Amino acid sequence: MKTVVIGANSFSGQDFVDLLLDDPRNEVIGISRSPERSSLFLTYKLRPDLSRYRYFQMDLNTQMAGILELLDEEQPERIVNFAAQSEVAPSWVHPEHWFQTNCVALSLLVNHLRRRDYLQRYLHISSPEVYGTCEGTVGEDAPFNPSTPYAASKAAADMLLRTYQRQFGFPSITVRSTNVYGARQQLFKIIPRTAIYLKLGKRIELHGGGKAIKSYIHIRDISRGEMAILENGELGRIYHLSPDSGVAVADVVRLICESMGKSFDDCVTAVEERPGQDKAYVIDSSLARTSFGWSPEVSVARGISEVIDWVEAYWCEIVDQPLEYLHKG
Repeated sequence: MKTVVIGANSFSGQDFVDLLLDDPRNEVIGISRSPERSSLFLTYKLRPDLSRYRYFQMDLNTQMAGILELLDEEQPERIVNFAAQSEVAPSWVHPEHWFQTNCVALSLLVNHLRRRDYLQRYLHISSPEVYGTCEGTVGEDAPFNPSTPYAASKAAADMLLRTYQRQFGFPSITVRSTNVYGARQQLFKIIPRTAIYLKLGKRIELHGGGKAIKSYIHIRDISRGEMAILENGELGRIYHLSPDSGVAVADVVRLICESMGKSFDDCVTAVEERPGQDKAYVIDSSLARTSFGWSPEVSVARGISEVIDWVEAYWCEIVDQPLEYLHKG
């Protein structure tokens, strides 16, 4: 079975590639716009044999013709698309970049693929941020209410795919998962950044005092759910993946501080909340749980321990990496 993973250099994409390679029947092709990275950020680089994996550095926004040619040559049965402009706060600065990647490029890709008969399943990675701030537990049929340009661009992408699925039977399935974390995540994200700042002796800024409730879930739990959806999900359906409960950002930072022998109060500073920050969303993942027998297996405590161990193991490389988000248009 040949699977193309678009956005294979991303945090979520690289872990899914690694999971795909667990099955010797899978041939995997990765596509991302940045150069392929080291095992600091790519779990699959630790594998002794990568003969079933090929990587292509190609940009959806500037090299779409080449990507479409590659897909037609390889004729993959499955495509999983993680590629997106995904940061929330910077999307207010250049919203056109978010819509270009998340909507315009996607429309070119899907409009091409809907005329090809080799594609059997297309897994689209969306976001629960399309729902905005919600009360209670949110189901897959909740209305869109995006709070940021990023969320609006993802909602538009989801609507585009829904239109192509209904009009042409495009074989798409959509997954929306909550706050993914784990070793090899982008260093500016709150969990790895906290561990890094504690080692550097820098104070951690908590937007809004860290009161926002996040549904943190380990990357491998998400990848397992995405695999189940890719293999057995119903075409045209939306599936949620989420943990059993949410937790305040401040409480996660406090746990990291305690795990590293630091005082929470001595290490954090409360700052103003980011524009459009959703206070909380708890999405209902009972459909995936009942359909596939999926459920999260990695506790937040265990996952955070893994992140700390990763930071310690790769510290010599991490200190030479940028610790802030660097936007690429």
